[in-house]
Amino acid sequence: MKILGLIPARYASTRFPGKPLALIAGKPLIQHVVERCRKARSLSEIIVATDDARIADAARKFCRVEMTRAGHPSGTDRIAEAAVRCQCDAVMNIQGDEPLMDPAVIDAVARALENEEMSTAAAPIGHPEELENPNVVKVVVNTAGRALYFSRRTIPYLREAASGSVSEQLAAFPFLKHLGIYGYRRQTLLRLVQLPVSPLESAEKLEQLRALENGIQIAVVKVDYDGASVDVPEDVTRVERLMIDSTI
Repeated sequence: MKILGLIPARYASTRFPGKPLALIAGKPLIQHVVERCRKARSLSEIIVATDDARIADAARKFCRVEMTRAGHPSGTDRIAEAAVRCQCDAVMNIQGDEPLMDPAVIDAVARALENEEMSTAAAPIGHPEELENPNVVKVVVNTAGRALYFSRRTIPYLREAASGSVSEQLAAFPFLKHLGIYGYRRQTLLRLVQLPVSPLESAEKLEQLRALENGIQIAVVKVDYDGASVDVPEDVTRVERLMIDSTI
């Protein structure tokens, strides 16, 4: 199976304009992500999909670039435009703001595409502050390892442990947080972006719910990974420290 790693990248960002080009340990953020992707064994090629000439000029120094039109509502739509022009069996949508992405996570999500049309990853919630944080998306899965639902709310509701502390609730159930990496069979991706925004997607502001509402099953690979994303300028120093610690 030929699987492409597609990294959507845009210059405009409310919290961090020009984020893909922010220097981290002397390299643009987007270059760190590409280099981590190259360590994955499952990807045939890494492509940056962007509508910005500044990002394209920088990325062409270390990988292939596909220019896309401006105004895409999401990174998924951006990579879908690029995928139309690419010959492949499947596509990995890899976030461009995680310079420490574990290549093993990429490979695990890619492997799930051998038998599924869409896949993603989840990790155990271990920090109490994550449980009720709406920016930490939760997922519940069935016995086959496919997603039942994603929510910004804490799911499931623990009826018997609801009155306990957050720590007690974490001890009572293996809560999972969703990681923002997706694998798609090429035709599944192209079909998905043609579907209208679904009611649940609109309510939760979670794209993956469009797939579930339209009967597209999502395999969820459980991994031991706690990402470090760059969301605001202050995150640069934190990530640089993590890079130093990982090399000690």
